[in-house]
Formats: sequence, structure tokens, C-alpha cells
Amino acid sequence: MDFTQDRLDAKTAKFAAGYDAVCLFVNDTADQEALTILSMGGVKLVAMRCAGFDRVDLKSLEALGMSIARVPAYSPYAVAEHAISLLMSVNRHISAASARVKMANFTLDSSLLGMDIHGKTVGVMGTGKIGQILCRIVNGFGANLLAYDVFESQAVKDMGGTYVTQDEIYKNCDVIFLMMPLLPATKHTINKQVIPKLKKGVLLVNTSRGGLICTEALVEGLQSGIIGGCGLDVYENEGEYFFRDWSGDAIKDSTLVTLLGSNRVVMTPHQAFFTRDAIDKIVATTIENFDNFGSGLRGEDLPNGCG
Repeated sequence: MDFTQDRLDAKTAKFAAGYDAVCLFVNDTADQEALTILSMGGVKLVAMRCAGFDRVDLKSLEALGMSIARVPAYSPYAVAEHAISLLMSVNRHISAASARVKMANFTLDSSLLGMDIHGKTVGVMGTGKIGQILCRIVNGFGANLLAYDVFESQAVKDMGGTYVTQDEIYKNCDVIFLMMPLLPATKHTINKQVIPKLKKGVLLVNTSRGGLICTEALVEGLQSGIIGGCGLDVYENEGEYFFRDWSGDAIKDSTLVTLLGSNRVVMTPHQAFFTRDAIDKIVATTIENFDNFGSGLRGEDLPNGCG
């Protein structure tokens, strides 16, 4: 294996010439042009070291006769637990309180005022593996659990969760977690039409994909006070910025700058998955995918394929 810090796109794809496989992460761009260049260079496998593959053009990949494998599950507990961490950081103003105390200011005022999660109505949109684990944690708070998913989970129902429509989530929930994959049907689930439907003061948490939220709508919701606070581990236009150090440069994305400057936003750099347990699983599964491909498995025969 050879390693590079370059991200895959149409400009860097040529560097993979002569390799059998490339290993990509969430912000690499495997569009038609990049995949065509990879194929011409002899690449036959795209190995994602993550669960998502929304930045891979599957139709072009199939047409080029290439295969794809991913890591379908590494640690759903890591992501669910991080979502709760963001909620509590936003709700209890942990970042602001910590910064204040480190300046030897131990006073209390309304800027640090939070709410009990116990007895509140919490909505979980997306109840796959991660969403179900999150529901269990939310249940432990003693909250009223509402859920939305096109595929209803019996496990969520058994723990007292109630499946409702999206509009009922928006209307009734004090906290909303976005745990859905990014698909054409889920892109901009939170948009300008949804903002007025939200319960005033709602706390919004997204540890899934940035594209689930229309960022301009989020900013409007925060500025109007409809959204009381937001915890983000992902950002709609994060590709240029996340996993890179911009501390010495000017960020040109004015919307991102607005979010970073808001005292009602807690943002982390797409780190929800980042635990020792998850990294061990990602590495082991990726090596397994290489081994399976090397053994002659292709396309839909790959155990962790995306077909």
C-alpha cells in the first residue's frame, strides 16, 4: 500500500495509475470523470473506508466494470454517543461555560441556562443501527420518543418509541436528531419550508451527512430564534474544509463563518466515528475487502459491496 494526503478527484485520479485499488474516505469525489481516469489507469476496486458512498457515481462505476466495497458498520455506538454529546454541549452550553471558567469567571447567567431532557419530546429521524442505539440512550433520559423512518423498527417500538410523520416531528419535538443517509429523497430534509413548522426553540443535531440540512435555512432558523441551538458534526459544504487545518487561512465560505461565530452552534470536524474501537473495525474490514477482491470476488459477490 502507498499512502497520500491528496483527495481523489478528476485532477488527482491519474496518480493511481498502475494500482489495482484505491481506498477513499467521505469527502473524496469519485464522479464519472475521476472513475474513468482510474479505470484507464488499471484501477479495478474502489474501497471506501466508511459506510457512505454518496460521492461515488455507481452507474459509471458499473459501466466501467469496476467494483466497490465499503465498511457498512464500524461502531454505531460511537456515532450515537457523539450525537448525545453534541446535544448536551448545546443544551448546557458546555463550551461557553468551560471557556468562561478557564478565565476564572465562575458566575451564572441566562446565557448558560439549559433544560432538562427528561420529560421532553425527542425526535429521531432515521432508525437504522445508529438511530436505534440513539433511541435507547434517549429512552434512558426519560424523554418522550418519536421516530420517523420509511422502514419502522420493531425494536424502537418495543422501547416505547412512536413512529409519526415528519410534520409531527417538526411540530412536537424539543430535540431533533438527523440519523438518515443522504439520498435524493433525504437531501435538505431541513429546508426553508420546514423551518416555520418547527417547534420554537428546538435543538437540532446532525451527525449523519451535511446535505440533510439546507445551510441557508439553518442560519435563518438560528437568527429567527426558531432553532434554539444546533450540534453539527457534518456540514453541507464541508469537502474543502473538513480534515484540513485552516487555522492560518481565511475561510471563504461565509455561511460556514456565520455558523462558527454563532454561540448557539457547537461544531465538530466529522469526528463522530472517531474512536479506537471504530478505527480498528474500519481497518480490519477494509483489509478484508482487499482480501476478498484479491480472492477473485467481484461486484455483487463482494460481502461488503454496494450493489
